[in-house]
This record gives sequence, structure tokens and C-alpha cells, in this order.
Amino acid sequence: MNLYSNKQKWKIALLIVALLLVGVSLFISNQIVSKVGEQERQRAKQWAGAIKKRVELIQLTNRTFTQLREKEQEKIKLWVEASKEVANPTTLSIPEFPMQIVKDNNNIPVILLDDQRNISGFRNISFDTSDLRPRYPELSSRALEKRFEDSLRVLSEVWKKKNPSFTVEVYEDLFMTYVYDDSKEIVRLEKERDSLFRSFNKELIENEGLVPVILINQDTRQIVGTNITDSLLMKKELSVLTRELARNNDSLIIDFNNGERNVLYFDSSAELKQLHYFPYIQFLIIGLFGFIGYVLFSTFRKAEQNQVWAGMAKETAHQLGTPISSLMAWIQLLESQQADPMIVTEMQKDVDRLGIVTDRFSKIGSGANLEATDLSGTVTEIIEYLKPRVSKQIEFTTSVQGNVISPHSASLISWVLENISKNAIDAMEGKGKLQIVLTTTPEWAHIDIKDTGKGMTPKQIRTIFKPGYTTKKRGWGLGLTLVKRIVEEYHKGKVFVVESQPGAGTTFRVSIPM
Repeated sequence: MNLYSNKQKWKIALLIVALLLVGVSLFISNQIVSKVGEQERQRAKQWAGAIKKRVELIQLTNRTFTQLREKEQEKIKLWVEASKEVANPTTLSIPEFPMQIVKDNNNIPVILLDDQRNISGFRNISFDTSDLRPRYPELSSRALEKRFEDSLRVLSEVWKKKNPSFTVEVYEDLFMTYVYDDSKEIVRLEKERDSLFRSFNKELIENEGLVPVILINQDTRQIVGTNITDSLLMKKELSVLTRELARNNDSLIIDFNNGERNVLYFDSSAELKQLHYFPYIQFLIIGLFGFIGYVLFSTFRKAEQNQVWAGMAKETAHQLGTPISSLMAWIQLLESQQADPMIVTEMQKDVDRLGIVTDRFSKIGSGANLEATDLSGTVTEIIEYLKPRVSKQIEFTTSVQGNVISPHSASLISWVLENISKNAIDAMEGKGKLQIVLTTTPEWAHIDIKDTGKGMTPKQIRTIFKPGYTTKKRGWGLGLTLVKRIVEEYHKGKVFVVESQPGAGTTFRVSIPM
């Protein structure tokens, strides 16, 4: 009892420790996953902050270029007025000053057109007729000049769409139109700006340490920025993609401080997803490995127990053989000396009983030979054996069908019924009813042993067949273990408690295949 009780306590203690280890491990791993997830969340917010800075930088540069263009527009106005003054001087004007203004314009491209859209002049144009000659080698100088003027007229129309033109009355009824483009300095700055923006965007998109992110305008639902590939954006609708990202992580609202609100959606990295499921997979593999190891070691332990059982049974049968032979010789001596016949008869019964016990141990050690004999005779025989050897206050009730042919070992089944019956008699403390019923089905023969003893609790029912479990002070806890072994391993049958209640008795059932 104490051995099995301690074993159960150790099992429970080890189970609790294992659950605590698993719980602590999962808690720590979840904390790590949470920290990594928070770091990815911060990186996504930093990315959105970089997008915000980019937008602010674009707005700042656009304002700067607008101011530069306004200043150039003022310069062109001044240049137009100076050109007009040079072309139409008055007695009060100082010719050197307007001429200097005209000469100082060495940066802003200007084209001068008359009323008929003929080219009257140009300044700071980046190409001339020499640049056209390689393309049109067959043209004459006059034709090439005309081609050059046509190019300037086309260019003037393009410039008009970018910057306002100025029409000035140079002489009476003679109007000239001044068309200009951005200065070379502005063009250079714009190229550098665009190059920086492209590099900035490339670094944002190709950032390998960043999780998949997408920033969308809250009102227009237009993409402000993303590092998701175009192929993936083409495969999935934007609404579907954002819903998938929102299921993985809560979206963030990013305010650009200009009245524009944007929503940041981001996914978890592949490493974080793997890290989230890794502990569960790890414990599953460890649990599977432990289960396989437990099954293997249990199989080996059971095989060792079988060897121990067989060895002990053989040795017990061998040790009993010698004194039984001696006792049989003494009985013959007593008979030859005309001893009391009653004494000789009783001694012969005990020697026969010892022979049966020896036969039982011998069969357990060497393997039982099952014979298709009448099971009802085996049951009746053991009942008749027990009746005179127990208290007169034990009332036996039997219900046995005749001629129940079943493959069994009569000596071992008798041992099983004797063990269960003696335990039942001990549970009734020498007073009560013991009922033995033999019934059959097409597949099984059932032997029910019912007593009116003190019964058992559900916990005791689960443990009575375990080695070492006993409620007796001097018990070894091997009787019912041996019963289970004989029925299940040698006869391929079943033995179990049908019902038991504290104070109301217990019913055991032994089932033997037909």
C-alpha cells in the first residue's frame, strides 16, 4: 500500500513539475515573442515616420522651388523691362543700366516671339544649329536654320505650360512675347532632389530588416508608401491585403500634421511567426519522444517482470517438490504402521493440496497448457474446496450452468477463484454472503464473485490490481496482480470490478474466451 501510494505521489509530483516547466517555458517564450513583436512594431512606426519626413521634405522642397521660380519670374520681368528700354530708349533713361541687366541674364533660358510667332531672339538655349547638323546632314544652312526655329517654337509652347509668358509692346503696334524656362540652377537642383528621393525610396523598400508594411491614406485609401512588391499587390485587392495584415497586428494611425491622417498596416516577420509556434512544436516533439521512450521502457520492464515471475515460479515449484516427496513417503510409512486412518487421510489431503500449488507455480513458470474442458466443474470444485475451510457464518450461493466448455487451465483458474474468494471473505470479516454465478455468451464465459463486504472506493478500484497494493497489515499486494496476469496473459481474458460501493459489497467478474 505504501509502495504504491508513494509511487502515485511521485507520479503526481513529476507531472506537476513537468507542467510547471512547460508553463514557465511557454511564459518566457511568449515574453520573448512579445518583445520581438514590439520591436517590429517600433520599426514599422519608424518606417512610417520616415515616410512622414519624406512627405514633409517634399512639401518643403516644393515650397522652396516655388519661391525660386517666383524670384526668377521677377527677374524675367525685370529683364523684359530692361530689354524694352534698350530697344526703345528715352532721353531720360540711362542706357548702361538696362544693357547691364540684359547682359547679366546668363542662366534663365528665354525665347522672344513676335506677333506672327516668328523667332525674334533667344538667350541661354542649350543647343543650336550645330547640334542639329548630325541629325539632318542633307539640309542646307537656310533649311537647317528654319528647322532650328521650328524647334524653338515647339519648345516655347512647352515652356508656356510651365511658366507664365510676358507680352510687351516694344514699338507702336509691335508686340513681342517673352517665353522662359526654369534656370539651369533650378533644373540641376530638381535632378539632385529627384535622385535623392529615388535613393531614399529604394532604401525604404529594400530594407531587409523591415516587416511587410503598407501606409494608406485614411480618406482616399490611396497607398502613401509600402515595401510590398508590386506582384503581390497585383495578386490581391488592397482591401483583402489590409484585412489580412490587420488580423496579424493592430493597425496604427499616423498623423502627418497637415490634416492628413494615414493608416499603417504591417505584418509579422517570418522569424517571429516561427518563434511563436516553435515552443509548442518543441514540446510536442519532446512529449512524443518521451511517450515512445516510456512505451519502450515499459515493454522492457514488463518483459523483465515476466522473466522474474517465471523464474520465481519455477524455483518455488522446484523447492516444494522435495518436501512433498518426503511427506508422501511419511504417509506411506504411517499407513504401514497402522496409524490412525483419519490422520493419514487429512495428511494426504494437505499433500494433495501442496501438489496442486506446486502444479500452479510450475505452469506459471513454464506456460499454461489450455485444455477445452468443462469450466463449470472447475468452479464447482473450488467452491467445494473452500466451504469446509472458511467460517461457518459465510453463506455460499452458487448458480453454475452445466457443461460450459472453454479452453482453460483448471489449476490456474481455480487459483484465480480462490484468490478472489479469499479476499471477499476477508472483506466480510468472516460473516456474510458469497455468491458465485457462471453465465455464458457466444464469445465469453463470465464468472461473477459477489460479496457483502465493506466495498471499495473508486480510487481503490483503480489500484487493486497494481503490484504492492494491499489493505492488509501483513499482505504483500501480489494476489490480485497474479490473478490479472493469469486471466489476461495466459487465458487472454478479462478481470475487473463490475460494481462496488463502500459498505455494500463488491462484484468481480472473470471473463474467459469460449
